[in-house]
Amino acid sequence: MERVVEILREILEIPSPTGYTKEVLAHIEKKLNEAGIKTRYTNKGALLAYNHPEPELVIAAHVDTLGAMVKGILPDGHLSFTKIGGLLLPAFEGEYCTIITRSGKRFRGTLLLKNPSVHVNKEAGKKERKEENMYIRLDELVEKKEDTEKLGIRPGDFIALDPKFEYVNGFVKAHFLDDKASVAVMIDLMLDLGAETLGKLPVAFFFSPYEEVGHGGSAGYPPTTKELLVVDMGVVGEGVAGKETAVSIAAKDSSGPYDYEMTTKLIELAEKHEIPHVVDVFPYYGSDGSAALRAGWDFRVALIGPGVHASHGMERTHIKGLLATKELIKVYIEERFRR
Repeated sequence: MERVVEILREILEIPSPTGYTKEVLAHIEKKLNEAGIKTRYTNKGALLAYNHPEPELVIAAHVDTLGAMVKGILPDGHLSFTKIGGLLLPAFEGEYCTIITRSGKRFRGTLLLKNPSVHVNKEAGKKERKEENMYIRLDELVEKKEDTEKLGIRPGDFIALDPKFEYVNGFVKAHFLDDKASVAVMIDLMLDLGAETLGKLPVAFFFSPYEEVGHGGSAGYPPTTKELLVVDMGVVGEGVAGKETAVSIAAKDSSGPYDYEMTTKLIELAEKHEIPHVVDVFPYYGSDGSAALRAGWDFRVALIGPGVHASHGMERTHIKGLLATKELIKVYIEERFRR
């Protein structure tokens, strides 16, 4: 595998539903610190990585993923749940998961339709896949609510769904490429640049922990920030230009247009360096950049990212899209701080 794909596999295997990102952030922190790249946490729990004392450009991606939380314990000892973020339930039906308790215990389970057996439920295929009609089948010998309570499982415990990573013919398939694909690209680029070069560049990297619920990018940036380049998934599907083998440059999403000068410069650089790219408009999409602008930060914001097919389901991208995204960030940094 390319190094970026191996980095992606590593971080996909670490559960990080929104609200429980400490493990994946610790992994990233360790990897960067070993390379001589300094890190610090914001008060809200985002991870910042930079060696220059006064960064002007911040490059951001989010480590949090979709997931679920235990809502209650059912009379038979299994679990009801509430979604974290825009989990597309039909795409996750039958997926294995891990329940992470507040005390650190872990239990396995499966996300299923209630009464899922077709041998007793002839309406199983017609039932709407929504929270009220689904549950977590716990892989423990439980028969009543009290059995599960004795295990230490409570409402509010996190549920992390398995990523199901696979790499085949240059394609990366997994849940949660939104936005761990971009996180892997950023880590790979930082390792390429190295600690010494990053000490000379006024650039910081921001790993956000709350994007999937809308407020991840709302706070925590260095006060010297002038530009924010958000790296999030590019949309692939009907009505958009995105493709898995290219980097998407977003001119607009549901929060409005992104900065004209930054976006134009990114397009010009992609054309000049012959980087596979598309310029796109995302109809049902918001980013950490959207959150930053709503919070009132006075800096320019642009958005790019590798094309990802089947977002919020069984997602897929391609090594060409990952490397195109990495190259566009690299040339933008070089252009921005050309000496």
